[in-house]
Amino acid sequence: MLKNEGVDRVFGIIDGTYFGFYSTLKKHGIELVSPRHETCAVHMAAAYARITGKLGVCMASNGPGVANALPGVAVENGEGNRVLLITSTRRVGIGYPDRGGTYQYFNQVAVTKPMTKWSGAVPSADRMVELLKRAFRVSHRGRPGVVHVDVPESIINSKIVAPAVPQPESYRRTTQLVPDTEQVKAAARMLRDAKLPLIHAGSGVIHAQASKELARVAQLLHAMVCTSWAARGVISETDPLALPMVYIGLNNQVRNEADVVLTVGSRVGETDWWGKAPNWQSPGSQKHIQVDIDDDILGLNKPVNLAIAGDAKLFLTRLAEELEGSLSEDVLRSRRLKVDGYRDTMKKERAKLDKVLAAPGAPLTAAHVATTCQRVFDDDAYFIIDGGNTAVWANFYHEIRTPATVLSTPKFGMLGAGVAQTLAAKIARPNRQVYCMIGDGAMGFHPQEIETAVRLNLAVVYIVCCDRQWGMVKMNQQFALKPLKTLWKKSLEPEETINADFSEIRFDELAASMGAHGERVSHTDQLERALERSIASGKCAVVHVDVEPVRHMWAPSLLEFKRMHQEPKGK
Repeated sequence: MLKNEGVDRVFGIIDGTYFGFYSTLKKHGIELVSPRHETCAVHMAAAYARITGKLGVCMASNGPGVANALPGVAVENGEGNRVLLITSTRRVGIGYPDRGGTYQYFNQVAVTKPMTKWSGAVPSADRMVELLKRAFRVSHRGRPGVVHVDVPESIINSKIVAPAVPQPESYRRTTQLVPDTEQVKAAARMLRDAKLPLIHAGSGVIHAQASKELARVAQLLHAMVCTSWAARGVISETDPLALPMVYIGLNNQVRNEADVVLTVGSRVGETDWWGKAPNWQSPGSQKHIQVDIDDDILGLNKPVNLAIAGDAKLFLTRLAEELEGSLSEDVLRSRRLKVDGYRDTMKKERAKLDKVLAAPGAPLTAAHVATTCQRVFDDDAYFIIDGGNTAVWANFYHEIRTPATVLSTPKFGMLGAGVAQTLAAKIARPNRQVYCMIGDGAMGFHPQEIETAVRLNLAVVYIVCCDRQWGMVKMNQQFALKPLKTLWKKSLEPEETINADFSEIRFDELAASMGAHGERVSHTDQLERALERSIASGKCAVVHVDVEPVRHMWAPSLLEFKRMHQEPKGK
């Protein structure tokens, strides 16, 4: 059934409790990829799914294996990545419910159910196919997420005469959800008649692999494209119509000035300010078209004038056909003038941000790391972002030039997930460069996966920004404990904060001990050559970068980040 669903890889750690499953993968043309931790297996499956558009599959063994996988399940379901988790559980008859004192057992379905799209246990061999069909069906229905099938070891390790294996079209819809034709035409009319339309794109556009179609619609409308954080880079940020999230004030301005908003594949969630004023125009003054494959999200956070259930790619393709050649030159000229003004604002904002790079004798910051990576790596390389303040710096100082080449966990901000995402990106796209900019706190969660990269010959580069502190948390503590001294001194002493500092890990030496290439950099003029040597090594490389701790804490727009997690004051 996995083979028929197009699965070519399963991510997970081996264990005797499901030997009957993973020992048969190879004969069905499925490769088993083994990281060092089950959470990383889930992150790898999710990143692989996001990049390839395929179902990501991972596995975990009963008890501790499943317990280890739980953080990944919570994160990747929240991030909306299509993953199937297959787990073993103890033999039939001693679980569901627990007989009492059962070894390596807990109610795995009850625990995973609240954090998945669906979770179910296989009670008997004759129901295996039925429950897998249900899992696949739920997986492909609506917003992507994690589904879970729990199989007793007495079944998964048995030789069973199976029924004829069903084809996917016999148990689930295998074609995309087609948007209503009349609604597409109505959307085209609203956007054509608008004074200033705006497109807001979410990760649904990435899952639909519809970047080209989105860019085409934006071009036909001459409309700016803003995104959720999860959809950052859905179109190239060099596109004149792209409105990157880092220009927060300008995003608010454009969202207020637009009279018609087309939202595609986004829930318009908290980091989109729930679509509310003052960050967006009030519903009475702004028409809203929302397109999504999940009916439940249509109009949920931001009221709609037109709700369209449909696949993002099909909708955008058909919308482009309706719009082709239909806008007058006068309308386009008016929109171009507005967009040109927005572009000028972006240039001014960029110049302000880049002052930190131009300052003579400036200490090495994560801003230098991001811009140097931009210069050294290919424009179509996959860029993985992980950490607290490191992630902020990375987002503000790195431009996404090839659509859908950035990976992160923007909903959860899960530290350490990027280590595994980096591996999966290289597995999915072996001919592309892959690198990860990560904080030392985040890298400390899963450094063991360097060995996985070495073992699997994955030539990825980790750039670890080391400030030896929980920088984002430390900044919050400082303002909570001694705000005036923090403004004056810029940083408090370690004894004035609570467990915010830690000692050094030499990530370059740690990497070398596992067979990877290691470098340490302390000055801006060393960084570019270190990255070039790391790429030239042809294997996994780790560059330990000593960033200036105080400057690193004062990442750009921290106040806006804080405001983003407060309820907007408007309606």
